[in-house]
Amino acid sequence: MGKKPVRKACTGDDGKSSEDVRSGLSLGSLWRAYIDNLICVQGRGIPEIATPNDRYMAFAYTVRDRMMYRAAHALHAYMNKDFKIVCYLSAEFLMGPHLGNNLINLGIYDETRQAFKTAGYDIEDFLEQETEPGLGNGGLGRLAACYLDSLATLEIPSIGYGIRYEFGIFDQELSDGWQVERTDMWLHLGNPWEIARPEISFDVKLGGRTEPYRDEEGRYCVRWVPHRIVKGIAYDTPILGYRVGTCNVLRLWKAEATESFDLEAFNHGDYYRAVEDKVVSENLTKVLYPNDTQLQGKQLRLEQQYFFVSCSLQDMIRLHLARGKGLGTFHETYAVQLNDTHPSVAIAELMRILVDDHRMDWETAWHVTKNTFAYTNHTLLPEALEKWSLQLFGALLPRHLEIIFEINRRFLDEVRTKFPGDEGRMARLSLIDETGNRSLRMAHLACVGCHAVNGVAQLHTELLKSTVLRDFYEMSPEKFSNKTNGVTPRRWMVLSNPGLTALITERIGAEWIRNLDDLRRLEEFADDREFHDRWRRVKLDNKKKLASRIREATGIVVDPGTLFDVQAKRIHEYKRQHLNILHIIALYVRIKLNPHTDMTPRTCIFSGKAAPGYFMAKLIIKLITSVAKVINNDPDMEGRLKVVFFPDFNVKNGQRIYPAADLSEQISTAGKEASGTGNMKFALNGALTIGTLDGANVEIREEVGAESFFLFGLTAEQVQEMKLQGYDPSALYASNPRLRGVIELIRGGHFSPENPDLFRPLLDSLTEQDEYMLFADFDSYVDCQAEVAAAYRDTERWTRMSIMNTARMGKFSSDRAIREYCRDIWKAEPVRVGMSGCLEWKPGGRA
Repeated sequence: MGKKPVRKACTGDDGKSSEDVRSGLSLGSLWRAYIDNLICVQGRGIPEIATPNDRYMAFAYTVRDRMMYRAAHALHAYMNKDFKIVCYLSAEFLMGPHLGNNLINLGIYDETRQAFKTAGYDIEDFLEQETEPGLGNGGLGRLAACYLDSLATLEIPSIGYGIRYEFGIFDQELSDGWQVERTDMWLHLGNPWEIARPEISFDVKLGGRTEPYRDEEGRYCVRWVPHRIVKGIAYDTPILGYRVGTCNVLRLWKAEATESFDLEAFNHGDYYRAVEDKVVSENLTKVLYPNDTQLQGKQLRLEQQYFFVSCSLQDMIRLHLARGKGLGTFHETYAVQLNDTHPSVAIAELMRILVDDHRMDWETAWHVTKNTFAYTNHTLLPEALEKWSLQLFGALLPRHLEIIFEINRRFLDEVRTKFPGDEGRMARLSLIDETGNRSLRMAHLACVGCHAVNGVAQLHTELLKSTVLRDFYEMSPEKFSNKTNGVTPRRWMVLSNPGLTALITERIGAEWIRNLDDLRRLEEFADDREFHDRWRRVKLDNKKKLASRIREATGIVVDPGTLFDVQAKRIHEYKRQHLNILHIIALYVRIKLNPHTDMTPRTCIFSGKAAPGYFMAKLIIKLITSVAKVINNDPDMEGRLKVVFFPDFNVKNGQRIYPAADLSEQISTAGKEASGTGNMKFALNGALTIGTLDGANVEIREEVGAESFFLFGLTAEQVQEMKLQGYDPSALYASNPRLRGVIELIRGGHFSPENPDLFRPLLDSLTEQDEYMLFADFDSYVDCQAEVAAAYRDTERWTRMSIMNTARMGKFSSDRAIREYCRDIWKAEPVRVGMSGCLEWKPGGRA
């Protein structure tokens, strides 16, 4: 046989190289690659017969090729270098559509759009065709997506680890005003962005029992004998940084059976048993957040959490050992961030692997484990801090429960030493909740097993330290820090708001896309009338686009010239969409009492999903749609007030909503929202905020200035004080005629004549408990909305405030947040990836 040739993979674009069609960024290279992929990958020998999905897939593969060359350069740059890898463990990654974002990060969006347009193709059609991977529920998953974008942009080697749910967050439809959930079949037309890695697979044990034994050296050991084993298969999605060579990876795990087909059972005619293992195993990663109101749902959710962290840690150890390093330095190679409590079982799993599988002594294993992990808390709601019954946890993960008991025993010894005789503190700090049915506190495990704990907004972190995690803060104050959330300007401005991006870039250059603090330079145009006019034209254009989408989705015609008052977020009582609708009813009553009253025309837009098992949230959606039906069909409201529920809020629809909003509703009860990121996206796109001093609202107001923020409501301290004094919503109800009139209109069946008692559960909850203090904040909110209406009528003042909002949003870039994590928690440094020259694989070498 002849000598193998040296293979070179060049990224240059000289128009001659055979590799150029996969790596070049010239328009000619992109076009040739697109046609090649249409013919060779999609199998369309005649491009004219290609379906819209064929065209999208061919174009997506064309873009992915360019990304994979960057990934190859990144691996080449990492060879034989010692650096820290950030691993982000999250049950959710709500990435959104990939195509547009990748074109932006490659720096070829505008040029490609123009080139394909001359050939008769509109890449907007490609973007519209792309199915969104709904691998998250809301803010948690969207934050994870922003952080992966920033890690790559800042050239930090990183891996995102999660679950490849076959069915993601449900698609939302409305039927008679009620939410209906439809299966999110995001994979049914194929996913061109992922690369299956069947050779990267790990066995995950579940159930069974443990057996103690002595090894050959007489040491006490424990063997886990599982009831069943599931295999995890890796699927990789490249994550490209903005105009850099770094291309990191999102590695998602799919569950498969270790033996997919039982031939013996099949031959005996037992066809179901022949595939039973396959069906049961693959159910594990079928759906995002299975309903856990039943025991089976709880078990499946715990299985999902353990499955993905076990696969991820086994993968990290595989890579660590392949680099020739011992496990005693594992924490020097990896910084592993737990995104909320869902992955916190990873602490017990790493201990199990080190102690049981690799025979490391407990003290060394604990040092490695504790210095590997850091924990981000995302909630102040006690009910959202995960707990698992010991019975369920022990049945599924018997060895981990033993390890957690030992962690707890040693930790409580430390507590006794620091706080002798304080039995109440001991009970509060214990990883095991002994009240009622004994349960395991996962947030406690995270606090004990991590070297760093952070909140996600200044207020949130302070409340963590003073309320839900107070005892842990007093035990280890050095662990705690704040890392205010951020959003990526690439997706949430450059991609979603091209008109505003172009206007800003024309005035201050493009560096703001990588350094959002540069937006401060817009302040010099805050009083420039010509700039005001162009700013308003961009906003109006965005509102027209959203109005068109609303008409397509709902049939409702809205006027882009009205104030677009928007609340887009998960539907939850603490987020208080029902406070918003009470104000809308108050406006409705005002107009009905005086049809000729002068008021600012307003279009109130709601969007968001309620959890499938959350009855009250679904009832809030029904109330919104019922009020909308009455208002939108009342001639007295024409040109003054309109209400829309825009269904199926997701990343793609968010990209349409945020740029079009005039007013951003951030009205959660003070002290309940950890941070929020929707508030940042709205403000970045020039919307003004009406909000409480909750979550990151506090910092947004500090940055943009009190004069550009519509503040109302109780503070977190006032909320706590009122509750301690015995808050009585019925007294407020009785003493407030404006509030009483609104409630009685609902109670009397005005918005549900076919069923007057329809909203009684919601009204009873408000008048008897009002857990989230709607009645206490009602007057303040309505009065503040009157200020909003007056300000909107002063066009120049409103435009100036809008410009100042955008100009002062630099702090809320996810790039800033990731820099802080790298500096304070992960101790991670950038690794620069050059793109010059060729990748070369020598004869006999491994690629």
